[in-house]
Amino acid sequence: MYQYKDQEYEAVHFEGRDLRYGELTSCVFRQCTFMNASMEEIETSHCRFIECDFKGALMNGSMHTESAFENCMFGGANLFASKFTACKMTGSDFAGAQMDGVSLVKGDWSYTNLRHTRLGKQDLRGIRFFEADLSECDLTKADLRDCDLTRVSMSRVKLEGADLRGAILEGIDLKSLDFKKVRIDREQAVLIARSLGAKVD
Repeated sequence: MYQYKDQEYEAVHFEGRDLRYGELTSCVFRQCTFMNASMEEIETSHCRFIECDFKGALMNGSMHTESAFENCMFGGANLFASKFTACKMTGSDFAGAQMDGVSLVKGDWSYTNLRHTRLGKQDLRGIRFFEADLSECDLTKADLRDCDLTRVSMSRVKLEGADLRGAILEGIDLKSLDFKKVRIDREQAVLIARSLGAKVD
């Protein structure tokens, strides 16, 4: 167990290191490399990771509270059962990451690549997914109330049983979505009808 607070690192190579069970508070990491590092059950709070590389890192069981991961790479990382609470994840790429059991609580996930992620039955209320790529995601029975889904890519997404009430759906190709058993509000119903060519008075 180790603790670091108010530390700053730039272009530091942490790849392959054993960083398990640590606590990082108010630390800043710029362009650092964590490739293939062991970061299981690490806890971060109010940290900033800017353009860092987490490819292949083991981050299962990690907990992140009000931290920022901006333009970071998570390809091949193991995020099983990790939790991100009120985090800023803008521009980060999760292509090929193991994200089963991940928990997303609030936060800003704008411009992220979350293709193929399984987020079924998740409570995703209020998350900002502005222009994120959710293509082929499993959102079955997910709670997406009050999410910002503006211009999100949702091709071949699974939405059955999801709750979209209050979510912003501007700029989405609604015609391509399957709304089977999806809960929507009146404004969204009008938006969907218009996307299908109906004239709503």
